[in-house]
Amino acid sequence: MNILIMGAPGSGKGTQSVSLIKRLNIPAISTGAMVRDAISKGSPVGKRAEAFANSGALVPDDVMIDVVLERLGMSDCKDGYILDGFPRTLPQAQAMDKAGIRTDIAIFMDVPEEVVIKRLSGRRVCGKCGAIYHISSLPSKKGEICESCDTPLVVRDDDKPLTIKKRLEVYNQQTGPVIQYYRQKGLLLTVDADNDAESISDYIIGAIGHRK
Repeated sequence: MNILIMGAPGSGKGTQSVSLIKRLNIPAISTGAMVRDAISKGSPVGKRAEAFANSGALVPDDVMIDVVLERLGMSDCKDGYILDGFPRTLPQAQAMDKAGIRTDIAIFMDVPEEVVIKRLSGRRVCGKCGAIYHISSLPSKKGEICESCDTPLVVRDDDKPLTIKKRLEVYNQQTGPVIQYYRQKGLLLTVDADNDAESISDYIIGAIGHRK
């Protein structure tokens, strides 16, 4: 089963990817991990990607498609995979189809903007050891102090409400057409991501089972 998983920052797609890995016994692959892996191997496509990464430029779609093809051609993907973070734009989705990369189901983690803001703005990070907490779902037992190293917890710039809204605007502009693209192809599974993680995972597994 070849799966795409899409969702705004804070939608819970990372949590669901981890759950699906265990339940489907297939790898979850992020865009960043694919690029890093290609570069570390020193493959021809990795060298092409490295040239852009080293200059701080975005890796072009044609190079990313080659990176994806290289990674999905590895033996651990023979029974399927979960692709996280790609395609991010409509041209990338169309390029995947042209390259013969088959998609069986595209999971869209749908969650209201106010829920995303609440989830992300409640995150607290230790500036010393990097431990992550959340004021409601995973609070530190020491309040605003890290349990591990007694360092004050901070709110990352990315987790401030104004920044979150800007991130969501960019996400909606880029990924909205991608969601519509897979909806029109009859491959979209829209998931109510404003629910507990286990219920969401059970729903996804059930839906996948019906589509096999």
